[in-house]
Amino acid sequence: MSILPKAPETSLLKKCASVIGFSTTSDRFRKCLHLRRLISILESEALFIRKAGEEIRDQLYCFEDRGNRRVALRPELTPSLARLVIQKGKSVSLPLKWFAVGQCWRYERMTRGRRREHYQWNMDIIGVPDVTAEAELISSIVTFFKRIGITASDVGFKISSRKVLQEVLQCYSIPDNLFGKVCIIIDKMEKIPIDEIKKELRSVELSDEAIEELLQVLSIKSLTKLEEKLGAAGEAVADLKRLFSLAEKFGYSEWIQFDASVVRGLAYYTGTVFEGFDREGKLRAICGGGRYDRLLSTFGGDDIPACGFGFGDAVIIELLKEKGLIPELGEQVENIVCHLDPDLQDAAAAVATILRGKGQSVDLVLENKPLKWVFKRAARINARRLVLVGNSEWQKGMVSVKILSSGEQYEIEVDKLE
Repeated sequence: MSILPKAPETSLLKKCASVIGFSTTSDRFRKCLHLRRLISILESEALFIRKAGEEIRDQLYCFEDRGNRRVALRPELTPSLARLVIQKGKSVSLPLKWFAVGQCWRYERMTRGRRREHYQWNMDIIGVPDVTAEAELISSIVTFFKRIGITASDVGFKISSRKVLQEVLQCYSIPDNLFGKVCIIIDKMEKIPIDEIKKELRSVELSDEAIEELLQVLSIKSLTKLEEKLGAAGEAVADLKRLFSLAEKFGYSEWIQFDASVVRGLAYYTGTVFEGFDREGKLRAICGGGRYDRLLSTFGGDDIPACGFGFGDAVIIELLKEKGLIPELGEQVENIVCHLDPDLQDAAAAVATILRGKGQSVDLVLENKPLKWVFKRAARINARRLVLVGNSEWQKGMVSVKILSSGEQYEIEVDKLE
């Protein structure tokens, strides 16, 4: 049954865009919608492995196509964004604020809050080297939480920086090419025993002394203690102090906390990293992101400062269920149009077309159904009004309209239907 959607600037896109400063009538917004449409669900397998590291290969739905190319269903959107930014080059003005809500797939064991197929909300800011970009992204997520009834007592953000780990490894002359592998291991700290963590760190040639120092630093939960450990001169401490200061200005300081153990497992992060978590500790990470200043060069482009986050639908649904906050869907269909005589089926179709031409959504009853069925249908789809095409009214060029919420009923000329 055809219930045509409204114009492409849907309420969801408007809300997402308004959080980070897009106007739905601006050229930049239209360009970003165009980029969003260009992103394919099928990408080169190498695109994701280059971005995230070999570890992600086991999570890909990948196969060889008829052209003998290794391809994969996208597990996330950021690599596609990086490719498109390179493709657009200087035609995209910086800074670029980009968002999308796309379908993603990951081949892994399904558990609570984790599905093999899900939708993911992404926001990225490209072209801003300062942590003001991260501060605004976190502000966007907090705004979303507030709008759906989630509070700082329900959810928090663990924040750290990859630069913390880098500074520790540099003290022990650990080669840069091991950095990504160490991050992947550290990201498992809450999932496997600490002895297994140590064993894996030894397997990438870290000394026992370096491992103990690293684990000691990763246990720090206070910026003050981190500064005492690393000193105030390093970039890691400076960036984090600036971010926490900005959080006070944005008004969400009660939502965030420092946690040095947060490194995020993907290989592309270069600086600030953050994860949203439920404070009761029952669920997986709700969302996560960070800075990836060197991603574009892995695809042959010039590096541009960038940061972003991914926010899947699976975990937040579980949290909303627990809190009793699953929102009721608003009005889905404005009109249900029904003919009262089999000979008026064409007339009902014409009325539906007139309403759709005026931007309204219409459910057209296609079969000869009794009014009792039509009213049940209207209630099921939450229609606002019922438009009845009957013989006597149609002969006068009119239809009967019933407002379903109030029961008000009147006749109106077809051309005056709004």
